[in-house]
Amino acid sequence: MIQTSFFRVVVVDDVDSVECCGALKNIVACGAGFVDGLDLGDNTKAAVIRLGLMEMIKFVDVFFPGGKLGTFFESCGVADLITTCYGGRNRKVSEAFVRTGKTIEELEKEMLNGQKLQGPFTAEEVNYMLKIKSMEGRFPLFTAIHRICVGELKPSDLIDCIRSHPEHM
Repeated sequence: MIQTSFFRVVVVDDVDSVECCGALKNIVACGAGFVDGLDLGDNTKAAVIRLGLMEMIKFVDVFFPGGKLGTFFESCGVADLITTCYGGRNRKVSEAFVRTGKTIEELEKEMLNGQKLQGPFTAEEVNYMLKIKSMEGRFPLFTAIHRICVGELKPSDLIDCIRSHPEHM
């Protein structure tokens, strides 16, 4: 195994959950970027990360039964989620989306040399899966982030989503 004093590899025997963490974190990072663009502060950003992690866990439970809860506490889960929500390009472009009023596509061209963000694309795919099962209401954060990305909601509408999230009721 590749391991040094400053690099550690941990084998996680839960492929579906690891792959979902790697994809779903980008949706949550878009939400974190919207919060940063609105200057709502660290506590609101922490709420988005917490609710996002909860929806990530629920998504795996619904669509990939048998996933292990412990996987979300490995580096591929919460650690990667936090890193992406504080420094990733999905967060950065989403912040610029709020501050500039430009479209995601315009910002991808300007900020990413034409590369595509994974967050909005993954949000679209997840929303499609949720619609098929009539489960959008069970994943309000993922749904709101998708709707903001496609222009159906304003970024400021994310606050109502956080306030009325079922995990707070």
